[in-house]
Amino acid sequence: MTGTSRPRPGRSGFVGRWVRRGAVGVGLVVVAAAGAGWAVYAKLDSNITADEAAAAELERYEKERPTSLVGDARNILLIGSDTRAGSGNRRYGRDSGTERSDTTILLHLSAGRRSATAVSIPRDLMVNVPGCRRSDGSRSDPMFAMFNYAFQVGGSACTVRTVERLTDVRVDHHMVVDFQGFKEMVDALDGVEICLTEPIDDKAAKLRLPAGKVTLNGEQALGYVRARKSLGDGSDTDRMERQQRFLAALVNKVQSNDVLLNPVRLYPVLDAATSSLTTDPALASLRGLYELVRGVRDIPTERVQFLTVPRESYIHNANRDQLMEPAAERLFQRLRTDTPVEVVDSSGMRRGSSRDSSYKSSHDGDGKSGGKRIDDSTEPTPPPPTFRGNTAAENACG
Repeated sequence: MTGTSRPRPGRSGFVGRWVRRGAVGVGLVVVAAAGAGWAVYAKLDSNITADEAAAAELERYEKERPTSLVGDARNILLIGSDTRAGSGNRRYGRDSGTERSDTTILLHLSAGRRSATAVSIPRDLMVNVPGCRRSDGSRSDPMFAMFNYAFQVGGSACTVRTVERLTDVRVDHHMVVDFQGFKEMVDALDGVEICLTEPIDDKAAKLRLPAGKVTLNGEQALGYVRARKSLGDGSDTDRMERQQRFLAALVNKVQSNDVLLNPVRLYPVLDAATSSLTTDPALASLRGLYELVRGVRDIPTERVQFLTVPRESYIHNANRDQLMEPAAERLFQRLRTDTPVEVVDSSGMRRGSSRDSSYKSSHDGDGKSGGKRIDDSTEPTPPPPTFRGNTAAENACG
């Protein structure tokens, strides 16, 4: 019989069908994984609230805002809101329809991301608050008032403008987080470990903790950073230092490998963090946040510094603050020009520096000062000014 014979079914035919079906199966798995990844990305991306109103207000006053002097450096204003609006915040007091900045920190990221310097601004600092747009569309008159009045009258845009007028530092981005968002992020990290030199029994903050190493959950952490009257000396300065110590511990926890390298643990942290954020439009996406912080994770903890703007009692009211000059201007000038900042503790001991051998400035060992070469016979350059503060590398239990 002539004609084309059919191939006999056998192992090669079976393998071919298996490979084809396997390829389809693998393809479906890849597509499903990609779909799940996109769903996660879309979920996190949509969590962040863009502060469009603030962006429009800041654009209105663009001509009067300071310019950035160092292109790759970034200044981010971190604002903790004391709003009682929303189910998670009502338990902390009656919602009066207003909110103030419970905590405000100007975070400076150096060019090249070699250091991070977080400067707390006292809420009781007496400052010139410009005329700002209220939430109802009306405009306030310029006023000399406590710093946190700016957020109450004009929200984040008014706070940004007030900080820029106070410091002459360009604020590139801003972030606002409320009580509930703060708690959720701490809980997503399974708590944050701090070190207490003495026990805490604060009825007002509903906080009772032993001395030594303690892991705070979200509720305890909120009480720890907000308590004022019955912890320490009861001052806002003491409270800001406590907030800085907690943020140092938070940096250590986030930088630990069990968080950053574990997707199962990282996702709830990112979900909580993004859900609690209201940011300028440029940061209101995962991509925007990633572009900002991609180099920050590699900053050594001894170069993550925390300090409070130099301040003293206001001359007309001991319960208010004013800038201490010329120390405050020296600090602002260093932030403007991305010049290294060094912090010391209360005894004057250096706690760390944003400087390293690769970070060049007029005070570093590059053989230059003001563009002129220094020979070996020249007197050494005086050390840069120091400011009271601490670093993320410190351990109060040591």
